[in-house]
Amino acid sequence: MQDEPTPIELTRAVGDFLRNDIAPLISGHQAFKLRVAINILDLVARQLTLEEASDAREVARLRALLGIDGSVVDLNRVLAERIAKGEVDLATPGLAEHLWATTMDKLAVDQPNYGSYKRELGRGG
Repeated sequence: MQDEPTPIELTRAVGDFLRNDIAPLISGHQAFKLRVAINILDLVARQLTLEEASDAREVARLRALLGIDGSVVDLNRVLAERIAKGEVDLATPGLAEHLWATTMDKLAVDQPNYGSYKRELGRGG
């Protein structure tokens, strides 16, 4: 493992280079494709930055909700199975709150500028 620059720093540097140095030089469909690539790099940087803490919070909520231990993938699989079987629904204490918190964490990575997301952050979600 390398110490520096970190994967986050590298991803942000490439995005900044493309945004600041290359984007002003091109137009048309190539500029559109470049903006898509820059958005992907920005998303990857947010994911690298936020994923570990978000996953830890999600696992803690799922453990409390399901009463079992496991990885985020395994716990989500169990939750989905229990929902499909009708063992868990929105009346289950903690489920709605878990789903809301998980959605907000995912929006922080995928769509941090989404208007409704920003409004909910402002309200204390």
